[in-house]
Order: sequence, then structure tokens, then C-alpha cells
Amino acid sequence: MPDFTHIDSEGKVRMVDVSEKKQTARIAVASGKVIMNFLTLKTITEQKAKKGNVLETARIAGIMGAKKTAELIPLCHPLNVSYISIDFFPEFTKEKGIINIKSSVSLFGQTGVEMEALTGVSAAALTIYDMCKAYDKNMIISDIMLLEKTGGKSGIYKRKTK
Repeated sequence: MPDFTHIDSEGKVRMVDVSEKKQTARIAVASGKVIMNFLTLKTITEQKAKKGNVLETARIAGIMGAKKTAELIPLCHPLNVSYISIDFFPEFTKEKGIINIKSSVSLFGQTGVEMEALTGVSAAALTIYDMCKAYDKNMIISDIMLLEKTGGKSGIYKRKTK
């Protein structure tokens, strides 16, 4: 197991110095989902929620969340992100509704954008919950994960699927 990069030789927390790292194109993709009752998802997809267009509001929240990652997560570097996308894939089953969320973030820089992609998914999911909690307090936010990342010294990572 590699050493923790955010702890120095004396056990003190520190921000990693990336000033000597090579700038490369970096991309990260993350996903997550919000599970809800069937009628809640129907309300969302038919744009009948009382608070407005849930998915477009969640898309804006996800983009804003990704941009604010360094303010939310200690020791994350503030980044000049080049691109952020937040996409939704509603899925109806017999018993429930699911909104699958996917976030892609990219830049050309010295450190990766994994945390930005994960924060984007999280902020979008929380916004969906907030806007729809009056309909369904039993919603579940789950499976937030990094799917893939490219760039940097560690190269390419792709999550293995079952």
C-alpha cells in the first residue's frame, strides 16, 4: 500500500506540493444514483415538481459543486477546470425509480480532477433529494464512485465491472 501523501514524516497533515508535477490533460468520470419511488421519478421526468425543473437545477448544482471542491474538501487544490458535464439517466422499474448521475470533469494541469467529478455527482444527488423530499423522504443516494480517470503519473484507471 502506498504512503499517504497528505501526511508528512512527523504525522502532520499537509497539502501535497504539485509545483514540480508535469502538466497533462486530465479527465475524471464519476457516477452515483438516487433511488426513489416510481411516482417521484414520474413527477421529475414530467417536470411537474413544485420547486421547478429538478434535473436542470441539479445539473447546475453539480457543476457549481465541482467548481467549489477545493472550498469543501480539505487539502484539495483549487483548480482551473476546463470542462464539467453532469448528465442524468432516469430508469423506471416496477417497484421504484432511479436517477443515474454521471459527471465528467477535465483540465490541463498538475493534479487530477477525481474529487471534482465525485463532488459534482454528490451535489447533483443532494439537489434532487432537496427538491423532492416533500414527495419522498425515503429516497436513497448511493453508489457514488469514480469510474475512470486519465492523465498524470499514475496514468489510466478504469473501474472493473462485475
